[in-house]
Amino acid sequence: MAEGMDVSEGCRLPVLRRNQDNEDEWPLAEILSVKDISGRKLFYVHYIDFNKRLDEWVTQERLDLKRVQGPRKEAKTPTKNGLPGSRPGSPDRDTRKSLELALPVAPASGKSLPGPAVPAPGPPLPPVPPVPPVPVQITLRFHLPKESEAEPPPPGAQRPTKRKLEVVSPATPVPAATETSPASVFPQNGSTRRAVAAQPGRKRKSTCLGTDEDSQDSSDGAPQAPRMTGSLVSDRSHDDIVTRMKNIECIELGRHRLKPWYFSPYPQELTALPVLYLCEFCLKYGHSLRCLQRHLTKCDLRHPPGNEIYRKGTISFFEIDGRKNKSYSQNLCLLAKCFLDHKTLYYDTDPFLFYVMTEYDCKGFHIVGYFSKEKESTEDYNVACILTLPPYQRRGYGKLLIEFSYELSKVEGKTGTPEKPLSDLGLLSYRSYWSQTILEILMGLKAEGGERPQITINEISEITSIKKEDVISTLQYLNLINYYKGQYILTLSEDIVEGHERAMLKRVLRIDAKCLHFTPKDWSKRGKW
Repeated sequence: MAEGMDVSEGCRLPVLRRNQDNEDEWPLAEILSVKDISGRKLFYVHYIDFNKRLDEWVTQERLDLKRVQGPRKEAKTPTKNGLPGSRPGSPDRDTRKSLELALPVAPASGKSLPGPAVPAPGPPLPPVPPVPPVPVQITLRFHLPKESEAEPPPPGAQRPTKRKLEVVSPATPVPAATETSPASVFPQNGSTRRAVAAQPGRKRKSTCLGTDEDSQDSSDGAPQAPRMTGSLVSDRSHDDIVTRMKNIECIELGRHRLKPWYFSPYPQELTALPVLYLCEFCLKYGHSLRCLQRHLTKCDLRHPPGNEIYRKGTISFFEIDGRKNKSYSQNLCLLAKCFLDHKTLYYDTDPFLFYVMTEYDCKGFHIVGYFSKEKESTEDYNVACILTLPPYQRRGYGKLLIEFSYELSKVEGKTGTPEKPLSDLGLLSYRSYWSQTILEILMGLKAEGGERPQITINEISEITSIKKEDVISTLQYLNLINYYKGQYILTLSEDIVEGHERAMLKRVLRIDAKCLHFTPKDWSKRGKW
């Protein structure tokens, strides 16, 4: 096309950008908005197959006007079925995939498992010859039930074998897992999903942000009927061009200046400011530095409101009730929305508790990150949304937040799991935490009385408070599950053991249960929160 053509919203064309290796590339991008500043046009672009946090304003010189694709006829708003405007690079793109956690089980008759290309029925296959031993540090064997644990066996039938793990000698030859085809519970887009029936509504609206999940707002942005739980799930169909664009240029929070990644519904008059100033203790926002300074002379807070339930060294955790501290909770949600996508934002924080992690110095307790959870969760969620602020990322704080959430679950006597699907960064953190925690349990098994130590999946779940489905999915993700002689075995290779030991050496920050002062409440017995 001619370079003089008018590029409008919805057009797609290659745009020049620098990649991580500081090299020029021309990925395909969609024009979301156009504005004119002093006679110079600027274009807000979303790079197709890239995360939204890379969206930016670009000048016309960075556009390849010879390869413009006109606006498509479909709606510009992103939808769940991959139409234009969706974000294939986000964990939201495969919403129709269901999660199957049940592992394949060998038939009781001893016949080989069915494969994708099975010849005509014939005599039973000969036994698989053993292969040379592979270097293993420890091998764990366990039997899976032949039917779902929820379904009782028919009368007269033999009960399924108890799921257990046995340590086998390292010299035991373990063949390659050619007979197994466990379904991966971590799809390529980085999210785990289960097919969940749609719920008719919800008891109350929630102000909190979700865990990078799908929202349930209507397409015109108006909230639908309240949902049945405090879940923060969001449905991408509510998005429009406005919410797809970053609206805050910069945030000053204490000694840090943060560049937001996503849209956050701060008041419209604040979106035109070059810098949005926040009080780092109460999170109230102001128009200017002078407003912030005047506020600080009146603000008595030097730590988040609520109860301090953990302190070790300079790290503290504060428990904040969304009903008792509504203003702080709403401001926290607005800030978090700048760095969490796939969210919906409501203004009733009553159903939620917020756990804010801080770092202490002579000036006070500075917010590092937080997670929220429902006071009553019907699906055993122990985290609704979780965030480590960008200045503190890649320093072990995210894993510390996750560990703290499971420590609370241990005190409550429950197993927990985060709301899914997780964001890309959230999934990486949870994968790493689950892997390290489970490997730590398995590698700590010791033989007693010359017998092989045994442990069940349920016991791992009880020790760690990690939900059983997450334990199984982690074992599958690590590719530890193999099928051998009618049994499922877990094989820990030397590479996995060495990698785990290296990772644990780097993991300096850990939760000390002795420093936790927390008494769980039974919210179901309370008429009001």
